[in-house]
Amino acid sequence: MANKVVKKNEVFLDGEYYPITKPVQQVLASIYPAKVTIGDTTRESQSRLSVISWSDFRGGIGIESMEGAKDVDRAWWSTCSLRYKRHLVLPPLTTVVSGPVDGSLDIIQEFDGGLYCIYSDKKVYKFKTGDDGFETAADTLPDVATDALQAELGGTLYLIIAHTGGYTYTSDASSFTDDTKDAKYLTFWEDKLWGIDNTGQLWHAATLGSETNDAKLPLPDGHVTDLFVARNASGDPIIYAMTKEGLYAHDATNSRFVETQLALPFHNENGKGTVRWRDSVYIPAGLGIYKYINGTNSAVVTVVGPDRDHGLPSDNRGKIVGLLGTHNDLIAMVDGTLAPGMADFFSSGESPAIPDSTGYSAVLGWNEVGWEVKWTATTAGKHVTAAYATDVGGGLASTDPYRLYWGFDGDLYYQQLQSDVINPNQIVNYKYNSSGLLYTPWFFADQIEVDKLATKVKVETANCSTGATGSNQSIKVEYALDDDDSSYTTLGTITSNGTTEYTLASGVGIAFRSIQFKITLTTDGDTVSPDMLNLTMEFRKKLDTKFGWSVNIDMTKTYKGNSPMAMRSNILADIQSNTLLEFTYRDDSTTERNYYVDIINAQGLENTATDERGTTTLLVSEP
Repeated sequence: MANKVVKKNEVFLDGEYYPITKPVQQVLASIYPAKVTIGDTTRESQSRLSVISWSDFRGGIGIESMEGAKDVDRAWWSTCSLRYKRHLVLPPLTTVVSGPVDGSLDIIQEFDGGLYCIYSDKKVYKFKTGDDGFETAADTLPDVATDALQAELGGTLYLIIAHTGGYTYTSDASSFTDDTKDAKYLTFWEDKLWGIDNTGQLWHAATLGSETNDAKLPLPDGHVTDLFVARNASGDPIIYAMTKEGLYAHDATNSRFVETQLALPFHNENGKGTVRWRDSVYIPAGLGIYKYINGTNSAVVTVVGPDRDHGLPSDNRGKIVGLLGTHNDLIAMVDGTLAPGMADFFSSGESPAIPDSTGYSAVLGWNEVGWEVKWTATTAGKHVTAAYATDVGGGLASTDPYRLYWGFDGDLYYQQLQSDVINPNQIVNYKYNSSGLLYTPWFFADQIEVDKLATKVKVETANCSTGATGSNQSIKVEYALDDDDSSYTTLGTITSNGTTEYTLASGVGIAFRSIQFKITLTTDGDTVSPDMLNLTMEFRKKLDTKFGWSVNIDMTKTYKGNSPMAMRSNILADIQSNTLLEFTYRDDSTTERNYYVDIINAQGLENTATDERGTTTLLVSEP
């Protein structure tokens, strides 16, 4: 049975009844948290509305839910260019060149001013300079290619291709020589060609066709995953072999491999596509990447892969099959094809990241600050393979000679690359894709438990227009609520410039626990991109309703067996209590108006000496 008050001028507090001298005063105790401003914004101050502003996504993708202001420069996923502050623009135009055969493009390699593509049919095709096509196959290899490089030996420049049956070389791309010395991976060091086979046997050749065995990895067959040159602890370049267990350094003096401190847990994909970029070695492992900097008596290893933070959306996950350095980015080829079968799972230690045939392969870029999506497939379950960056292939008259090339589903893809950092307002001779999108992280104002109300959204845009074909550029703004990304509500499609303001729900506002925005940029030309400069949302937090009460307790006489002294003692115990106190002043047989409170203030008048009489004003409040 609920405690209740049946007499006038009486209250109940923590098991005791007290007389009062005047009516109970009720006040609202749930106040709004202080206004906050998140993001790069100079919006006018407001007494109750908070502001979040997105104008800089240079922190890159990979944050699904924001955690404070530190994540305001991040996106969950985006196919737009994220490298510019106050500019969200379309990605560069991707051009597709149909492959010469129905097969996988395994190797892309530059040689003597030409670009050569090696397919799974074991044939070597030359890409026609400036013509975006392929010449008739120059050679057929004895086996499927596994690696290739361009190197000069004895004053002659060679194209050298490794395959499991040996290696093949040419100095003129018309006459090819096959050598049966097993080679899976190749590198060039101290004027020699170095190769390593599937068993881990390293060899070298100062003259092609004359090889000498060197060190051998102390590992089972099939555990080597790459061969490359990087500096050692003394700063000298040496040969390294990457394996499924970690990194091994070549000791040339003693013709042996030495295990480095970079020992990794076994992973079937460890090190495939390892590359030296800038001052570091980058080593992929599935979707992760280790950044390895070697120094005197120390080495620094950090994790920088796109699996950091919240990772990638499930249908864009996969494994990195190659890394490539460019002027501005470390490029990662993420193969989102079939997941390993159960036999592979038990034998190799791999676990399926995605269901079969549901992943979308992608090309990602890392600039040592954040990850950006350079390209993503529109067809699931297809392989992304080799990659190469060069100014060969575009032709001298081309407006985009510096390109990133990659293979996808048997075709050759390429994008224009910039050799410097470009302001999109000043860029010339640059072409854009027709569309791109961005998902902001889910925003919950750091308090998922508090109701929020979005009142306005403002979008600042440039280079938007509508007119004849080739002059239509637009930005579509949508939002989703409460972690439900199954559907989005459209605020509008912007074709004008300046600031577009959306008053939500005709001024009433839209309640949310979390909110995510989806921005879609489109153009029907390829030389101009719409540009989102800023996205701002005004909102306020709403706390659960809580009340406080002021009661003036009469302690001038004994009441219901409690003397004034006893009442003072009881109130002191209530003030010191670590638990909430039951409080009511209503005749209600339910518990709906029985409250659990803290005493947050006490102020009173007392007589002196032995006279305990007086009054006490208590302020009690729901927590």
